[in-house]
Amino acid sequence: MTIPATINHAVQQSQEWLKELRDTAGLADETEALSVFRLVLHQLRDRLNVEESVQLAAQLPLIFRGIYFEGWVPGHVPDKEVKTQQQLFDKLSLKMLPRTLPPEPMVKSVFAILAHHLDPGEISDVIGNLPGDLKNLWPLTARTYKERMR
Repeated sequence: MTIPATINHAVQQSQEWLKELRDTAGLADETEALSVFRLVLHQLRDRLNVEESVQLAAQLPLIFRGIYFEGWVPGHVPDKEVKTQQQLFDKLSLKMLPRTLPPEPMVKSVFAILAHHLDPGEISDVIGNLPGDLKNLWPLTARTYKERMR
């Protein structure tokens, strides 16, 4: 059976992103990287309104787009329960159990990968829709994109 080129490309692109996350976040392997990527993507998704969430998802590689929408309930977003970095880290720490990975570098690494690979204007919109100090978890260049483009 021949695998369509779009599927091959999606797998290759996903593997590249997972290896990048593994290396930048100091994770054990791509399996651990996938788990972290999924958890962080879901937390990001749940902080955004439906429109912004869908716009971000459209930019993701095919496989990550599927992971992004896994378990999503559009009627429950944006989730206003998590407004601070510490609340996000606490929530991620619970979801990562039994692993005890430090959540801050995991979030920053995933956000840096998204900022590097996706459209800077879209990332700027995502950052603008985040509550409180969650914006500061993104790389500075992503946070200042719109100001630099004026």
